[in-house]
Amino acid sequence: ERQVLERLLVEVDAQASELAKLSSRRVEAEGRRNILQNELGLGLRQRLEEAQQHLEQATAENPDKNIGLRSRELAKQSKLQDDVSERLGMVHAEIEDKSREISELEEQLDAAKDSLENETRRAQKETEQLEKCLAQRNLYVQKKNEYMRNIQDLGVLPEEAFRNFNRAQIPKLAKKLHKANEKLKKFRHVNKKAFEQYSIFARQREGIQQRKQELDQSAASIEELISVLDQRKDEAIERTFKQVSKYFSDVFARLVPAGKGALVMQRRTDQVPDGENRDDPMDGSSSVENYIGVSIRVSFNSKTDEGLRMQQLSGGQKSLVALALIFAIQRCDPAPFYLFDEIDANLDAVYRTAVADMIHELSRDSQFVTTTFRPEMLVHADKFYGVTFENKVSHITTITQGAAVSFIEEAQPS
Repeated sequence: ERQVLERLLVEVDAQASELAKLSSRRVEAEGRRNILQNELGLGLRQRLEEAQQHLEQATAENPDKNIGLRSRELAKQSKLQDDVSERLGMVHAEIEDKSREISELEEQLDAAKDSLENETRRAQKETEQLEKCLAQRNLYVQKKNEYMRNIQDLGVLPEEAFRNFNRAQIPKLAKKLHKANEKLKKFRHVNKKAFEQYSIFARQREGIQQRKQELDQSAASIEELISVLDQRKDEAIERTFKQVSKYFSDVFARLVPAGKGALVMQRRTDQVPDGENRDDPMDGSSSVENYIGVSIRVSFNSKTDEGLRMQQLSGGQKSLVALALIFAIQRCDPAPFYLFDEIDANLDAVYRTAVADMIHELSRDSQFVTTTFRPEMLVHADKFYGVTFENKVSHITTITQGAAVSFIEEAQPS
């Protein structure tokens, strides 16, 4: 219908354009007709009258001489008048034809306008019907959504319901629905979404169990890694302790030829009373976790006695044991340089000589910087620096070995 309406509008426009053209041509023909009528009424008739007057005058004056000439002129004017009359008739005929065409076009235009009005009224009616249909459609969509919400409130429907009632008639379904609603009123206190919630919780439970298995596997892998790292740590600690203990015994034997020294690992089982079980496998006696510290036992005058602990030693002996431990660690993990501040202050002369020899031996791999007031440290030194205090200002100067010995001798009490 829209296509028909558009087609009629195009035809109306075309006919209106054609009518305008014909009207223009009609106006032009009427103008030509008026011009010819004016020429015929004024010019030719006046000339005819003048010719007749001349003819009568010539006939009166010289009837024999001018009668032929005037006759010819009169015949010519008569012929001209006939031509103009003929042309005027043709113009009248053309005007009548154009008038008929205009009348026909006006009739067609009126018919087209009537058809256009009819189609417009039909289009308006159909538009109104379409709006009503859209309103009904919206109403049905709202009802559909309401029914879908009601179905969702009922919970998950089995697949058999769709197969059994897919092709059923609507009145029968409405009756069954009414009966079902009446029966459901008895079970208003029952949770309608219980089955749906059970399905959701069951799926969540499966996901949680799967996640738990993954976490258990990850925990087992992490525990295994921790066990391996603990084992490596225990091995490294035990290996380092054994190495340092061996070097400590060797260094102490070099410093104290008549004695011996050893590092002892302290364990929790060593603190358990005698009446309790020391071999409980759950206490970790074979692990580094059972270690609680390191003790030192030394003997300065015998290689066979049990030895003394650090609390039983004098100040000089403690200094010597500390230096032996430092030298033992230095052999395991050497540092680039060491700075000692009067480490020989409390040592006897024989021990100062042994410490100086040990430093000289270890200086091949590391650098040692020491401060001392004892001459034993100067025997193997490479550089000597003297520090003096004058006018509340310390001065450092490079000196020779002899000057250093003299400096230390002057500093010794008399």
